[in-house]
Amino acid sequence: MTAEPLVWKPNPTLGDPILDNPTWASLSGPHERFAHRQGLAARYLSEVSPFVALSDASDPQAWQDAALLIGPGEEFSISGDDVVPPPGWKTSWAGEGVQLVDVSLTKVVDPEAISLTAADVPEMLDLVERTKPGPFRPRTVELGGYLGYRFQGKLIAMAGRRLHPIGWTEISAVCTDPDFRGRGLAAKLVSAVGAGIEADGDRVFLHASVTNLNAIALYESIGFKLRQLTRFYSITVPARLSGG
Repeated sequence: MTAEPLVWKPNPTLGDPILDNPTWASLSGPHERFAHRQGLAARYLSEVSPFVALSDASDPQAWQDAALLIGPGEEFSISGDDVVPPPGWKTSWAGEGVQLVDVSLTKVVDPEAISLTAADVPEMLDLVERTKPGPFRPRTVELGGYLGYRFQGKLIAMAGRRLHPIGWTEISAVCTDPDFRGRGLAAKLVSAVGAGIEADGDRVFLHASVTNLNAIALYESIGFKLRQLTRFYSITVPARLSGG
């Protein structure tokens, strides 16, 4: 018997409209120091994140600016619920996601969670490779707030910050070594990272793939609610733009 499909019920009244385009709000705001920008398009430094953002995905000029920023034939990542690339731009991958916002997360500093720095990046990259929480680059740790747990010296779980629209900070790269799952480590890290975000005066949000039902259930159980559905894309700039 085929299972009934899940029915997602977005609630855009949660949070505020800046979360409709959080990558652009980050790159044109608090994360400007990590950005390259061309007119209506911006991207993170490649060693920080693969994400590109447009001020308005329905504006042809924004796509023209993206082409100049990224370069012909180059692939990039972008997210949003209204991303329709112009003719000739190749979409090599697309996936559904959810955006959730904190409504009742208990935020507690955990003295057992260690701060992770550039010195920990090789282990962080290894953990990401084994657990696939989403994009993580050698300088992603510079976005801040990364915490983790070690067991017998080995990094077994981590979480940190990514997007930073004004007033909000995204928790990202939440992952646990498969041998240590089921112990509540992810929930404790989200709580601890959230405590740091709250101390900085921001509210918490996050994203997850719609296929990661265990993660979504965890986030909902600790105080997050669905705000909106979104999509994530890998897109390639045409090797030659029309009129170019």
